[in-house]
Amino acid sequence: MALDDDVVVVNGLNFEQRHGKERVRVARVWRNQDGRQFFVEWNVGISLLSDCAAAYVSDDNSDIVATDTMKNTVYAKAKECSDQLSVEDFAILLAKHFTLSYKQVTTTIVKIAEKSWERVSVNGQPHNHGFKLGSEKHTTEVIFKKSGVLQVSSGIEGLSVLKTTQSGFERFHRDRYTALPETRERILATEMSASWRYSFDSLYSIPKRQCFFTETYLDVKKLLVDTFFGPPKEGVYSPSVQYTLYEMAKNVLSRVHVISSVRLKMPNLHFLPANISTKDNRTIVKFEHDVYVPTDEPHGSIEACLSRLSSKL
Repeated sequence: MALDDDVVVVNGLNFEQRHGKERVRVARVWRNQDGRQFFVEWNVGISLLSDCAAAYVSDDNSDIVATDTMKNTVYAKAKECSDQLSVEDFAILLAKHFTLSYKQVTTTIVKIAEKSWERVSVNGQPHNHGFKLGSEKHTTEVIFKKSGVLQVSSGIEGLSVLKTTQSGFERFHRDRYTALPETRERILATEMSASWRYSFDSLYSIPKRQCFFTETYLDVKKLLVDTFFGPPKEGVYSPSVQYTLYEMAKNVLSRVHVISSVRLKMPNLHFLPANISTKDNRTIVKFEHDVYVPTDEPHGSIEACLSRLSSKL
């Protein structure tokens, strides 16, 4: 991603550079006085846009913020956070620190993925300090400029969903290479990636509610999942992944007004009918919408972005 202030002219040539630290893994525990504990695990990536071209062209490292310093800062800032906070709030904290602490840094980009450690229940009671690992990840990207301009995006990676009926694919374009039969009855499954951008553009416009980002993340996740499945008894028919994707993104924008754009990527996870017979036509397995062969390679890839007319993608 190129930013407006990312390119300078050096010796008559356009020059673009950045440096940072990737895969900084940090875990944090918060303990309440009542004995209940909270746990997060984050994978942090930091990228600095800074005025350090001299390091590349004249062997002058004086303006470089060492990547080891960036790594240490992640742990130091995690230690300073005595109160529980969201992954987005921690990313904003880091981006603000690097941009405002170093005069040569013009923009900081922070990307974090949070593992979904979920509190377990034992005998129907939430455990005070026990957690199990879920599949999807909660992601965020924060871009903060010296001018005070802020961009915050959140997302979900690796959310696998499946429904065994109420899905079909018909009336698609056919030519001499088309072998896929039409159907009104199939399994629909995908490993979804979603990201959404918030409409605010400065630190001062972020809602002050402590759990704002966490609550919004859970609301968006619920909207995506509920739209995919439909009502619990009858479900909702999906004529294509494309149609379902659009409905999911549209519902997010219509219900969550602080979001300006939504991007969804929904690759097909195929479950192919199992039909097995011998060369003398003896049927070993006859498919009756009951036995399938799971496969995810090759797979279809469906991706789209939906935004408000005033949104900057």
